[in-house]
Amino acid sequence: MGRTRRTGRKTRPHGGGVVTIDLESEGCTDKPSKHRTCWKHIQALMHARRTRITKQQAEEIESFKLTSPCFLQTIPCRERSKKRFKRNNAVSKLKKELDSVSFNCYMENLWKSFSEDKKMSFAYLDSLWFTMYTDASSGVKVLEWIKRKHIFSKKYVLVPIVRWCHWSLLIFCHFGESLLSENITPCMLLLDSLEMASPKRLEPDIRKFVWDIYESEGRPENKHMISQIPLLVPKVPQQRNGVECGNYVLYFINLFVQDAPENFHMEGYPYFMKDNWFSPEGLEHFCEKLESLESDIL
Repeated sequence: MGRTRRTGRKTRPHGGGVVTIDLESEGCTDKPSKHRTCWKHIQALMHARRTRITKQQAEEIESFKLTSPCFLQTIPCRERSKKRFKRNNAVSKLKKELDSVSFNCYMENLWKSFSEDKKMSFAYLDSLWFTMYTDASSGVKVLEWIKRKHIFSKKYVLVPIVRWCHWSLLIFCHFGESLLSENITPCMLLLDSLEMASPKRLEPDIRKFVWDIYESEGRPENKHMISQIPLLVPKVPQQRNGVECGNYVLYFINLFVQDAPENFHMEGYPYFMKDNWFSPEGLEHFCEKLESLESDIL
């Protein structure tokens, strides 16, 4: 067995040789040698080699640990405000490409900010449902979940879509109205901040999705009638980099809920949805507001 020397060094046999560990090291180095290491390295080394140590050796390591520069760096300081920490985390998320979990969190907070009158006319679907629907193994479940949303009783249904690492927004308008109505014609809007990504490539999946929704709800419209529902792609403001698409979709939702007409008529299209709909500064201000909403709830 190894011996503990008064000099503060501990030795033990390994692989026919002796490994010396300096308990008086000044701290960690990027490439610690076997003669200069810190208490974390000592413990890791012993654990990796399944080394048994005496009680006295353990006490020496513990004593060294309490004065090691490495250990001093691990002493907890006053805990930062959780609210502040999570707010800063939210800021970083909105500056990066949003994943579905983050998007849904922001969407929930945004939805809570709308008045009850607005929410009476709108519904929104989870951002993963459209993608899940395209998977044959989960399509039936998604249609069941949508039935619980009673979307045919709403004027507008917001459907965030994330496909191919890109966010866009599909909006069902007046799906509860007759497809033969002359006054209010059901239609769909597809808002995309990256026109060069060819938003219309989603159309086959969208039309199948809509047909299955109608069929699952037992609606009287036939497939041909449903296939005639217009899918409109207005020219909206375009993102400035490769990660803003999620922010744009959230802002599309915010502005559309605020400004959507009581009844959407084809004659009024595209209404406010134009390439000068909002400015980059408006988007940045919205993101700051969204971050504050999350921090207030936290």
